[in-house]
Amino acid sequence: MEETTWLSAIWLLSENPASLFALIGMVALLVAFAYIKKITIHTRLLVHIGLALALTVVLHTFRLYHMPQGGSVTLGAMLPLLLLSFRYGPVVGYLAGFVYGLLNLLQDPYILHPVQVLFDYPLPYMAMGLAGFFRDRPFLGATVAVVGRFICHFISGVVFFASYAPEGMSPYWYSLVFNGSYLLPELVICLVILKVLPVGRVLRTIPK
Repeated sequence: MEETTWLSAIWLLSENPASLFALIGMVALLVAFAYIKKITIHTRLLVHIGLALALTVVLHTFRLYHMPQGGSVTLGAMLPLLLLSFRYGPVVGYLAGFVYGLLNLLQDPYILHPVQVLFDYPLPYMAMGLAGFFRDRPFLGATVAVVGRFICHFISGVVFFASYAPEGMSPYWYSLVFNGSYLLPELVICLVILKVLPVGRVLRTIPK
């Protein structure tokens, strides 16, 4: 009887992608917050998070291109969150990314569904924290973080923006092209800046 109940629940979730991804998104948030609760927050850390968020908001206003359904190519707006993650590790990156996701929701809202908001705002910017796992390999860290962000936007595109796809185009292909068209240039810009900046020296000058 219990097995039948589980099978029924799985079937219902598979029939309703929004519910399935809502569950996945909430689990991801809960896991991240379980680690965030363990952070010892001191004044210096708060100042550094505040500076990173302020720089990210400012850089986000310098848009080279703005997509019609949201998403922009900027002058390296993700760089402050990446540097914060490199210096303090992934968990602080998750926290800063979550806060910036809420700020971006106020700054540049595009809302179709509550679950879409989850996958287009808090979760993709929390993915910037993944760079913290690769603090000694900043190019790889930045790439992994942007790929994590892409996956969140890709899911949102497939589930909630399928109706925007041109006639005859698969929603998977549409979401891939749409989100890749601004995240790939965004990644390239961040990698170029990381190449120019003496990242190791900059991070060493930021006391923990």
